[in-house]
Amino acid sequence: MRPEWWSEFLEGPGSFMSFDSDWDSATEVFFGVPMDFTASFRPGSRMGPQRLREVSYGIEEYSMPLDRDLRDIKVHDLGDIIIPFGNVPRSLQQIEKVAKAVVDEGKRSWAIGGEHLVSLPLIKAVRQRHDDLIVLHFDAHADLRYDYLGERLSHATVMRRVSEMFHDGKKHIYQFGIRSGTKEEREYAKEHTHCFFGEVFEPLKQVAHEFKGKPVYISIDIDVVDPAFAPGTGTPEPGGITSKELFQAIHYLKDEEINLVGFDLVEILPHQDASERTTILGAKIIREALLAFSPKKGA
Repeated sequence: MRPEWWSEFLEGPGSFMSFDSDWDSATEVFFGVPMDFTASFRPGSRMGPQRLREVSYGIEEYSMPLDRDLRDIKVHDLGDIIIPFGNVPRSLQQIEKVAKAVVDEGKRSWAIGGEHLVSLPLIKAVRQRHDDLIVLHFDAHADLRYDYLGERLSHATVMRRVSEMFHDGKKHIYQFGIRSGTKEEREYAKEHTHCFFGEVFEPLKQVAHEFKGKPVYISIDIDVVDPAFAPGTGTPEPGGITSKELFQAIHYLKDEEINLVGFDLVEILPHQDASERTTILGAKIIREALLAFSPKKGA
């Protein structure tokens, strides 16, 4: 049975690939977060979740590198969170309520944005159960501004707000692929995050032992990938990684047996993606991550 709060906060259900497990049996819960109110360059990522579902039928449920099939894991697609258009604080509250309800049921959340600010309430919901949470942030941009045009809640400030959740003097955020930001962001990163500029896979291998065994949340902004491979995004930044390197990172984390407690993929803009290579890449990222970290049915 779907929980009672479903109709108040969600519209759907959705239909990503072969996700057909019911709510009660599912260990993994997938949902869309169609919000893009603070986009600073190109809006339109709110269309990402639905289009990503549509193109997902173009890829196989089976992963050759992982030798696993989506039909062998228990995933439920809740649909999309109802977002009160233009109301950022209330939208973030809605997102956190849904994510918290998923987490409180002992299930793992898999969210699709939408802009990167949606990661803030998603991470908040997970952190309520994990004080020692580690956040792996894959992005072209540092997202560490104190504010953007006077606004503290922005996709340009999201990791700054996440870092402010922690008060133990430790660096809980690991940032990979960063190649754009301000001098102030760079200085903030030196003190408050582990920030690796430009690269992903090599620095990830060097530091993975530091968070092995700890609860890990993964947040992927699609623009970590070079716009040659993923042009359909709001703030494309040349000089990024290949799509192959991102898959290598996911597979490596699987081999390291990290304790994944939440995941999001954000900033896909379908209308800037004429070839649909970005949305297809997004669907494959979801498939590979789910298969890398989810238990088999009956396990």
